Parts: sequence; C-alpha cells; structure tokens
Amino acid sequence: MFFGETAINLDAKGRMALPTRYRESVEEASGNRLVLTYSAFDSGCLWLYPEPEWERVRDQVMALSTFNPSHRGLQRRLVGSATQLELDGSARLLLPQTLRQVAGLEKKAVLMGMGARFEIWNDNVLNQRRAEEERSIQEQASAEMAELVL
Repeated sequence: MFFGETAINLDAKGRMALPTRYRESVEEASGNRLVLTYSAFDSGCLWLYPEPEWERVRDQVMALSTFNPSHRGLQRRLVGSATQLELDGSARLLLPQTLRQVAGLEKKAVLMGMGARFEIWNDNVLNQRRAEEERSIQEQASAEMAELVL
C-alpha cells in the first residue's frame, strides 16, 4: 500500500528516481516492473502501477463494452497509452516524452502514493487542483463527508 507525497525532480532525459521508502515495496509487488499511463480523470497527472495491479485494472477496463463511446475513450486513455517501465540500476524510471508532454511534466513534479498506485503530478497543476478542491469541499461537503471523524 503506497501513501504519502514526495517532491521529485525529472532530469534532462525525463528520468525520475523512485523514493527510497517505496523501493522495497515495489520490488516485492512487481519485481520492479511498472506501468505508466494517463490519469483516467485528471489532466496534469499520470498514473504509475506495479505491473500485477495494472493487469487487474487493464482487464477491468477492457471488459467494458466497446459499443459505449465513453468506454472506448477510457480504454484508449488508460490501456492504449500505457507504457511498461522498469527501474534501472539507480532506481530511476524513464518517463516517455509523449506522456510527460501531455501531463505537462517538466523538472519539478510530485509523486503521491494512492494505495495500489502512484500519481505523478505537475506540481503547479496539483497546487491549483488543491485550491479548487478546498473551495469545493467547503461549499459542497457531502453528508458522508460530514460524518467523517478526521
């Protein structure tokens, strides 16, 4: 289970180092084999899965009916754009240029552990999103959220 937020830097080639605290878990979960794809919901974000978890997600997405245009769009976004990655000897991942460009990832980014996957965010987009979400939560807190004891 991945959680937490880490500021990361991409080098000139588009590589990022996997934070030390995740390396053992990623090795155990996937033998350092990961899959990177676009976020299903957020621009400015990529999703990074350990390969076994990705296979579960991929199979669910591909089981959706292709007769539904929104299903086809999700299949293209997640599965059609997915790329297999493997950590190199320095625990770095080379993020493909096409995915980096669409997500707007440049030098500074944020890696967030989100349970069974990671999110890789453009740091400016994430900060804007957080501000929007904070306003929205204050205005539209659901009944379920009101019952949370945080």
